[in-house]
Amino acid sequence: AVPLSRSEKCIVGTGLERQAALDSGVTAIAEHEGKIIYTNTDKIILLGNGDTLSIPLVMYQRSNKNTCMHQKPQVPRGKCIKKG
Repeated sequence: AVPLSRSEKCIVGTGLERQAALDSGVTAIAEHEGKIIYTNTDKIILLGNGDTLSIPLVMYQRSNKNTCMHQKPQVPRGKCIKKG
């Protein structure tokens, strides 16, 4: 199933949701742990390990299955995150 305009939690889970999300290549993954210092629709900036990392977000990119990939920042500014 392809989510439409709003993402919803699934009612029944198989336990493979995390692996499917990682394999899809759509999720943005942090290379190291740190603190989110800035978010907008184009990028997420992470401060950690003494340097800043800018994670670009995809906006309406066509996929091989004739669907559209669009990333929205879900993490709030100031939140500490772990690697991965």
